[in-house]
Amino acid sequence: MPRRFFSSWGGALLVVLCLVGHAGAQEAVSFYGEERIGRQLLIRSTTDISIFGPVLEAFAAETPGVFVRYEQWGSNELFRQTLKACREGGAVADVVISSGVHQMVKLVNDACAQSYRSSRTEALPEDLRWRNELWGITREPAVIVYNKELVDQQDIPKTRFDLLDLLRPSRNRFTGRVATYDIEASGLGYLFAFADSLEATTFGALQESFSRTGAISTCCSTDIIRAVAEGQYLMAYNVLGSYAQGYQQTDDRIGITLPSDYTLVLSRAMMIPKGTTHFGEATALLEYLLSNDGVIALRKSLLISPLFDGENETGEGLPSTAQRTIGLSPALLVSLDAQTRKAFLQRWRSTFPAP
Repeated sequence: MPRRFFSSWGGALLVVLCLVGHAGAQEAVSFYGEERIGRQLLIRSTTDISIFGPVLEAFAAETPGVFVRYEQWGSNELFRQTLKACREGGAVADVVISSGVHQMVKLVNDACAQSYRSSRTEALPEDLRWRNELWGITREPAVIVYNKELVDQQDIPKTRFDLLDLLRPSRNRFTGRVATYDIEASGLGYLFAFADSLEATTFGALQESFSRTGAISTCCSTDIIRAVAEGQYLMAYNVLGSYAQGYQQTDDRIGITLPSDYTLVLSRAMMIPKGTTHFGEATALLEYLLSNDGVIALRKSLLISPLFDGENETGEGLPSTAQRTIGLSPALLVSLDAQTRKAFLQRWRSTFPAP
């Protein structure tokens, strides 16, 4: 699986590629700060190095004495590894950050996190902090992406109802050319789909339309967006907006729309696992991410999305009433209930049968 990485600047950044697909291993590793100081902060996260790297460069520049090892993981594997270390007493990271926020709530609920409180964490909205052990640090929409060169202006869906209308005719031009996440492979994809099932009256109809028109479930964000840009797919549903907008900056074939019936909003969750040996450095990172400088760095990396700031590409702004933040709360544990998950995945497989 190809990845994009930032090159080093000022000798501070070294990127090391690891074996992608090796069971139980991280996908990639990078380092920030001055290694000779020797105080290493281990961060495990699902965020691509190419996106989160500049944020960590800024943190290291403002935090003398901290050397950061950043490991990029898939959400499901990161959850399994962190839970195993918690239960069996294995080596833990100093910081875990994941887009699979339902999995993060499970880790906190299982007493795998340390508590921390400050004026900045207390200033977070209630749905972006839980038990002083889990904090939402980003703000990213789930969007529809489309190929600007291949999708006519009148066909750009502004709502899920518009998308249903596009897929309704038999043998329409979108047959086999609409994609979304494989929710069995992607913790984020599962989270978005489950949130849709609770939120949208259109969920059942969308599943039927995806099944009837041969929609594709696949992984992962960058791969889906690239395939839309290259015309393999005309459109993709529920794609993470930060990745889509980042890709769009270098490829103007990508168009983005925020569904106006409602748009899911993800806030990546950060926790400090029990057993960390660098609690002070971990809280320093949290404080930085919640500070004005940290917010600016996150905005530059599109992890706090500017798509909420003004009009989107369909010419309309997204009102706050259409924004559905996925809150950090025990309510997310329902999605991980064994019977609930089994039934949900069975329904998913009927929509996207294995090849």
